[in-house]
Amino acid sequence: MPVDLPQGVTATIAADVVTVKGAKGSLSLALKHGIKVVQQDKHMTVQADGDAEGIDAIAGAVRALLANMVHGVTKGYEKKLDLVGVGYRAAVQAKTLQLTLGYSHLINYAIPEGVTIETPSQTEIVVKGIDRQRVGQTAAEIRAFRPPEPYKGKGVKYSDEKISLKEAKKK
Repeated sequence: MPVDLPQGVTATIAADVVTVKGAKGSLSLALKHGIKVVQQDKHMTVQADGDAEGIDAIAGAVRALLANMVHGVTKGYEKKLDLVGVGYRAAVQAKTLQLTLGYSHLINYAIPEGVTIETPSQTEIVVKGIDRQRVGQTAAEIRAFRPPEPYKGKGVKYSDEKISLKEAKKK
């Protein structure tokens, strides 16, 4: 399946690196031995060269990564997190995210390169960026500070996540 390149997106294919540039930035992907990317007009196709075991699966993964890169440099990625709990707050100060999550201390999370974090309100966190893996990993690291607990649902959760609450112990 080809990867379409929208208007304003260019791809540069070197021997073992593919670089995709768009309006929001540029991303690079290192290619494994036996994988070849061919560009024709505004389409890129991934081909598996060789008969090594699993090379077709790797070619499919490379195709998905290239499609994610094209989506990232055109529209970007975004993950929303919600803080549920009394006194749970978030604030961005310079290059750190400051979290109050019911512990005896504040949590200062250094914002990684290539990712921007916004706090529209004290209980909402929006993680944005062009690299899908970095955005998802950053959101997962923030959620890991206080994952939602199953009895009251308190903690840091994705905005589209459903928490199935357990029933409390009966007397």
